[in-house]
Amino acid sequence: MSYVDSMIYRCVKGLLGFVLLGLLAPFPAQAMPRIQHWETSNGARVFFVAAPELPMVDINVTFAAGSARDDGHPGLSHLTNDLLDSGAAGMSADQIASRVEALGAVLDTGAARDMAWVSLRSLSDADHLKPALAIFADVLGKPDFNATDLDRERARALVGLRSEDQSPAAVAENAIFAAIYGKHPYASRESGTPESLRGITRGQIVDFYRHYYVAHNAIIAMVGNLDRKAAGQVAEQVAAKLQPGSKAPALPVPAALTHATEQRIAHPSAQTTVLVGQPGMRRGDPDYFPLYVGNHVLGGSGLVSRLSDEIREKRGLSYSVSSYFSPMAQDGPFLLSLQTRNDQTDKALGLLRETLRKFLQDGPTEKELVAAKKNLTGGFPLRIDSNSKILDYLVMIGYYGLPLDYLDTFSANVQAVTRAQIMDAFHRRVHPDTMATVIVGGKP
Repeated sequence: MSYVDSMIYRCVKGLLGFVLLGLLAPFPAQAMPRIQHWETSNGARVFFVAAPELPMVDINVTFAAGSARDDGHPGLSHLTNDLLDSGAAGMSADQIASRVEALGAVLDTGAARDMAWVSLRSLSDADHLKPALAIFADVLGKPDFNATDLDRERARALVGLRSEDQSPAAVAENAIFAAIYGKHPYASRESGTPESLRGITRGQIVDFYRHYYVAHNAIIAMVGNLDRKAAGQVAEQVAAKLQPGSKAPALPVPAALTHATEQRIAHPSAQTTVLVGQPGMRRGDPDYFPLYVGNHVLGGSGLVSRLSDEIREKRGLSYSVSSYFSPMAQDGPFLLSLQTRNDQTDKALGLLRETLRKFLQDGPTEKELVAAKKNLTGGFPLRIDSNSKILDYLVMIGYYGLPLDYLDTFSANVQAVTRAQIMDAFHRRVHPDTMATVIVGGKP
């Protein structure tokens, strides 16, 4: 889950003339945004894009503090992150929420496998931004982690686990990560297990926070109605209450799979969810663009992809089918996914595997390659047409150490991909004979 997905935009009373449409007004598409980069006095890395078109500021502070750092205590990262805005600097969760809402701001937290984050959206005038930043800095730098809040968030997390267990998609995702990554930190369930959540102590949460929520382990991304000087002052205020600390060490490289596995999990559902996968690629991978463009042809372009055409359109064997790479700090998964009727599972799965093998053998046609490039480059301006989308890219560029001209060169890099490069990258990186398969369903 990206932090942009978790942002909830809402109007609040007292902001006369300020409507929801203004929050979503587009970033100018005529030119790529200029990214400015520096460090705060205590070592946080800052990535900033000026956007004076709206009286808004979006800020995201991201830490290498995701579930891959749980160190044998699944759920520790998520529970720590959930507690940040549950009490800070003596303010209760209700007080934080009411003060933020009174300012017309939105404060959010979240965590995934690689990272954890805290974000703020505020009006840019001093009367709103200054007090919103003060609250934001307290949530980041002075969380209380009191026992009552811990008990409440632990109970909420346990309810969330029960909800996950009722979802075939969630069950399949947890199982495929375990099958692909084995003993690697990416294998553990992000949200934890009932046993691990019940065993996490306040001391472990405090230690996790002190180790990872530090300036040298932080990326501050900002987009909004600020000039460089004001942005520098905002970044200093945001990071001021963080200890300097040190950057988290790199995660280990996942091992390649050595043999195929298949796991069938009975689940009371009218359809079956199938995931097939292996370790894929990391952010900044030298094979990124050939794999990205090639996968667009295979299963990343929706209803016009090879997988959709063969499995859904021609034979009606799947409600939805796709393939995708999820690049992470280390090799994130390459997954093929489909949902089908319980009685069609084996036939659909066989065709999924057959279509992948044929793609590896023949590669994309020149017609498919041209269409994929047009689709990817033609749609790219829509990916950077709002402040929140730009912020999402800033987080990605900063956190994964991508070049500052990543957005400027994206379309050219897509256009430069050749059919030979796609076939070479897929032959070296995708191995259907050793993939893990998870099948959830079959029990109506």
